[in-house]
Amino acid sequence: MLFALFWLLFVGLLLCAFLFSKTTKEFPKSWFEWKTEFRYQYLGIVGLIHDAHYAARDRVALYKQPDRIAVITGGNRGIGLRIVEKLLACDMTVVMGVRDPTSAEAAVGAIVDLKESKGKLICEQLDVGDLKSVQAFAQRIKERYTKVDLLLNNAGIMFAPFKLTADGYESHFATNYLGHFLLSHLLLPRLKAAGKPGKNARIVNVSSCVNLIGRINYKDINGNQQYYPGTAYSQSKLAQILYTRHLQTLLDAEKSHVQVNVVHPGIVDTDLFEHSATTSVPMFKKLFFKTPERGSRTVVFAAIDPSIEGQGGTYLSNGGKGPFHPDARKPEKCEKFFKFSCELLKIKQYGNGEY
Repeated sequence: MLFALFWLLFVGLLLCAFLFSKTTKEFPKSWFEWKTEFRYQYLGIVGLIHDAHYAARDRVALYKQPDRIAVITGGNRGIGLRIVEKLLACDMTVVMGVRDPTSAEAAVGAIVDLKESKGKLICEQLDVGDLKSVQAFAQRIKERYTKVDLLLNNAGIMFAPFKLTADGYESHFATNYLGHFLLSHLLLPRLKAAGKPGKNARIVNVSSCVNLIGRINYKDINGNQQYYPGTAYSQSKLAQILYTRHLQTLLDAEKSHVQVNVVHPGIVDTDLFEHSATTSVPMFKKLFFKTPERGSRTVVFAAIDPSIEGQGGTYLSNGGKGPFHPDARKPEKCEKFFKFSCELLKIKQYGNGEY
């Protein structure tokens, strides 16, 4: 009898854990959705263990770099806000591409004394999910600066309901990946101008551990036939890694002084979880998830740390190398997706800055 009660309690706890950590607030409706949720549950547990195990190495040393220009997408909340805080502490000029420049400047001003800071903050309008907005933003950057030292592709969405952008792309794919793919293409000449021997310019793509369960659906990239938020999100995060790996191959072949890395910031308590069931248990997130400040560390590490100079194409997590999708280890898979992306945007020569 006691064993039966214990077993029922254990099953009940597992059920509660599942219900309150789903990627959506709705209940799975098909085996495909159930399977996606189970995979997320597994990766979530593994991710939390990884964050705890490697907490000691999850550090970044800040140092003064007053001559450097950093461009970041997003940055008005969550991890991005703490990234901006660290870059300004390095006395950099930081250009934020955000939907609402006024509120973004106010958000940064709430945690950084902008009058006393030797770093310089500039907020520009950008909706990274809108290709015309990306073009306009990149043009303003190119008109103002002859070089860009750092490009941090940070903005993103997670577990959002199905929506097509004005350009006709699914919102996760457009915002998390395609807009950043275009922005990097447009700014690459400025990045190449900044890089020099022993001091590469850097591109940092903010991905996620869920790349491990991602799959590129070439036949239905928007998920029109079978959409589920978790699947769309993991596809966009795998996309970032495939692109990162092939772009580094191209840069190496050109002997460019630019490196591109991709980062999993950890499982972080931010507003990105607004569409998930975890909003019902905020205390759980406070107890077990990283804070945004901790989540920002590996991103900034990838951007400035001298120890990874020349190690482009690396997937970083908690201040070191992390596990990533096996497809990203296959050059032909990375090249196939890179070419697919160029075809979508009709880019003939990636990295020439023209569109």
